[in-house]
Amino acid sequence: MTSNPLGGFGAGYGTSQRNQYLEDSVLSAPPARLLTMLYDRLLLDLGRAETAQQAANWQVASENLLHGQSIIAELISSLKTDSWDGADGLLGLYNYAFTALVNANIQRNHELTREAIDLLEPLRQAWHEAAAAIPAAQPARTAAAPSSFAAAGSWAASSGSGSGSLGFG
Repeated sequence: MTSNPLGGFGAGYGTSQRNQYLEDSVLSAPPARLLTMLYDRLLLDLGRAETAQQAANWQVASENLLHGQSIIAELISSLKTDSWDGADGLLGLYNYAFTALVNANIQRNHELTREAIDLLEPLRQAWHEAAAAIPAAQPARTAAAPSSFAAAGSWAASSGSGSGSLGFG
């Protein structure tokens, strides 16, 4: 056995703790926080993809674009279009950005990635502002949620009405 600074638990011990912390953060986050977390990760992925595209690192670009597409698909699936008047417009924006990312990946076109970033960044900022306006006294969701990223939007189906979810459940 080799010595390591993590006290002999193996090289993956610190990573395991970090992953558990991140999973717990997602599972305990209120719906508005989950939404802002998705947007933050989406824009992080797209920024990384754009940088990788400019460096002709197509593997990294593709991985980040595909993850960004997964996040947008999750946003689409959790959007309740019958809950508010602006939902159809937001759905159209999501569909447009999704298509732009597919084409950015296929065509290896960083300009399409930039277009998606420019389209989604103002939405990210708006959701952060809206989430900050929700009173902090609201209790966090206590029901257990699925642990996979793909199911992160399932909170929309399980949260009650009137939860201040900005049209997402």
